[in-house]
Amino acid sequence: MNGSSRGAALRLLGLMLGVFLIFEGLGKVPWLFDSAILGARLQEWHGTASPFSRWYLETVAMPGVPVFARMVTLGELLAGAALLFGFWTRLSAGLAALMVLNFHVASGILFTYGYLTNGYGLPVMGGLLALAIGGSRLPLSLSD
Repeated sequence: MNGSSRGAALRLLGLMLGVFLIFEGLGKVPWLFDSAILGARLQEWHGTASPFSRWYLETVAMPGVPVFARMVTLGELLAGAALLFGFWTRLSAGLAALMVLNFHVASGILFTYGYLTNGYGLPVMGGLLALAIGGSRLPLSLSD
């Protein structure tokens, strides 16, 4: 694959993940006004969590619900827009990957077989990491 093809593929990946993150963020807009929605989701996960995920929920996620509910919503919307428009692609994808990883740890799916078959698992993380590593290369600015 030559440089311009690689760049075009990364740009297309950025467009797709940008749209995905924007729609994920739009679904969380109510969290801006009611952080209890996120708190209830974390409580659900706490009941079935592995020891590590339970520790993470109790010490990091649950105490920070009022802040995280707003940060996640705004983070998904802003990272999605940045990826969609090709603005600060590597930084946006890297921060989005960290945000997604936090959800995967909190939900406990990261440590299950389901992570390998869930559409929110490897495809999203793999795409975001690909953009974080090589996302600054746009199709018209690549050199082989």
